[in-house]
Amino acid sequence: MGEPGKTKFQIDLRRYLREQEEDRNLTRLICEIADASKYIVNSIRTGDLGVAGTSNLYGEDQLALDVLSDRILRKRLLHSGVVANIVSEETSDIIPISTDCAGKYSVAFDPLDGSSLVDVNLAVGTIVSIYEGCELLQPGRNQVAAMYILYGPRTTLVFSTGSGVHEFGMNQLMEYTLLRENIRMEPRGSIYSPGGQRNLYSPGTESFVRHLEGNGAKLRYSGGFVPDINQILMKGKGLFMYPHLQGSPNGKLRVLYELNPMAYLIEQAGGAASTGRGRILDLEPKQIDDRAPVFIGCREDVAMAEEFIRTQG
Repeated sequence: MGEPGKTKFQIDLRRYLREQEEDRNLTRLICEIADASKYIVNSIRTGDLGVAGTSNLYGEDQLALDVLSDRILRKRLLHSGVVANIVSEETSDIIPISTDCAGKYSVAFDPLDGSSLVDVNLAVGTIVSIYEGCELLQPGRNQVAAMYILYGPRTTLVFSTGSGVHEFGMNQLMEYTLLRENIRMEPRGSIYSPGGQRNLYSPGTESFVRHLEGNGAKLRYSGGFVPDINQILMKGKGLFMYPHLQGSPNGKLRVLYELNPMAYLIEQAGGAASTGRGRILDLEPKQIDDRAPVFIGCREDVAMAEEFIRTQG
């Protein structure tokens, strides 16, 4: 693979997708999102960190960077020519782009997940879920691709089209080049990232966490979904959880924009993702704002969480 004098790690994203013989329209879509991220990362470095004066569907104050990132992505998707419908965590409804579904894709995305961390200079990210055709409200197992972009000390893009999970890094020319192919997770990990207020955990979740701690698991939690999942995926071991809580049985994270794409990526790497009672990718969302609890990471750790919840609640 590659021209004389080039290693595979100098292969850019578009070329890599072409060499994998991915669908042309899907290749274009993934590359449009990658191009949009270049403008988002520049906005993070130089943009307004204040409040936009508006709120999203969930009643949360929108930061100026949330709104700007949403506009950047939406514009790229609108003009891509390969998208039927889009829905963003920052919008209140599905936005139709084309009535012609043939050969086109529908996209759900969180343009800047963890944006409240930007003002304290912690890592944030963009999360994207891609379906074939016009329908977005369907189980995550039907995704044809998922990806996230992490804006940290380095900017990296991680994606899967159903044939493994691959990592690309942004170079000095703001081009994405291959870093790692076919990332795999171990059956069991040694780190855990626990979201949610611990005094609101159910008995089963609390017992599970105590079990992890008793076996020497190290707590690693940044408060950002993308960097925490990235740590688990790149180290190949660990578990992230944002469980059902007292007074909040569905947890916090959204199925369409956050859980489905991350569950797809983790499963592609050999891991698992569960609500504590069943597979995330089998959920059938009824509305764009559906939420669910999540235990995601190493396969044996997720199975253990399910067992504690099954027996203790």
